[in-house]
Parts: sequence; structure tokens; C-alpha cells
Amino acid sequence: MASKFQSRLVGTIILVAVGVIVLPDVLDGKKLHYKEEFASIPIKPELEGDVEVFEVLEPVEDEIALPDSPVEAIVQESSQPETVTASKENKVDDNVEIAIKPVTEKNEYQDSAWIIQLMALKNADNAKNVVKDLQKRGYQAHTKQEKTFTRVIIGPDISKSKLERQIKELEKITGSKGQLLKFKPLNP
Repeated sequence: MASKFQSRLVGTIILVAVGVIVLPDVLDGKKLHYKEEFASIPIKPELEGDVEVFEVLEPVEDEIALPDSPVEAIVQESSQPETVTASKENKVDDNVEIAIKPVTEKNEYQDSAWIIQLMALKNADNAKNVVKDLQKRGYQAHTKQEKTFTRVIIGPDISKSKLERQIKELEKITGSKGQLLKFKPLNP
């Protein structure tokens, strides 16, 4: 037969097993299962009320023509206020006329200007760093981006002799001998 200790131990194990298995279900009571409620989003929202309708108006054309070239206004005092005859003149006041004349753009570098093409670098960042350094030293330096490289250019300047002196100074600073070229304002 089993000893008293073994019987108590088996009884205790059975009571603990029943407590662990059965008591949570008994004490839990009615089980509630929670479900998340999803709100469905309609594919096409329903419109409330009437939809506003806007009328598209045709563009209004004015009969004012702009001049073909840039113009400048010249204000003149006039003794005869009624003598506005040309189509490019407009009457502003009784004694003041405005005559509109075409302006020709003048470029100070149009006749003869020069630049120094200092170097051409493949790395645009290096070219920008060289330009920043030269600008800090007082030179009029720029970059010109081309297909696969970036040119470092000094100028433009009207004085060819000044740029020739700068070529020697730039050779000491950068180590590259620049080339003096004629500046073309429309195609630099």
C-alpha cells in the first residue's frame, strides 16, 4: 500500500490540476468576444443637394496691339493739345503729349570685349570651387557648362591688356595657362 505521504501528494496534485483547468472557466462567467467595427468607404460618394454649375465665358479680345520692339516714353509740353496725329502717340493731358519711340538695345561689349578661358574640368563641383576661390580674390570668374565638362571663364572685360596681365597672375594661382578669347555677347 501507499504511504500516507504519497496519498496526500497525489491528492494535492489532483486538486491543483482541477484548480488550474476548471476554475478559470467557472470564474470567468459569460465570455465576451470583441469585434472591431469597420466603416466601409463608398467608392463614389453620394452628393447632397444640387451640384453647382458654372458657365464658361469666352475670352474678351481687346483691339490694342503691342509694339514689335521695346519702347520708351518721351513726355513733351505742347502748346497745341489737339495735334496728336501719329498712331504711336497718345494724348495724356491737355498740355502733355507722350511720344513712343523704339529703343535699340546697346551692349557695352558689342564692339570689342575679351574673356580668359582658364580651364575645362570634368567635375562641375571642382569648377565651382575654383570659381569661388577666384571670386574671393577679386576676379570676375564664371562657369560655363558644356556637354561633358565645365569651363572656368574670367571676364568679360573691354581692356585686352588688363586680361593679358591677369593671365600671368592666374597661372601663378591656378597653375594653368589661360587662353585669351574674343567675347561674343549673344553666344558667350
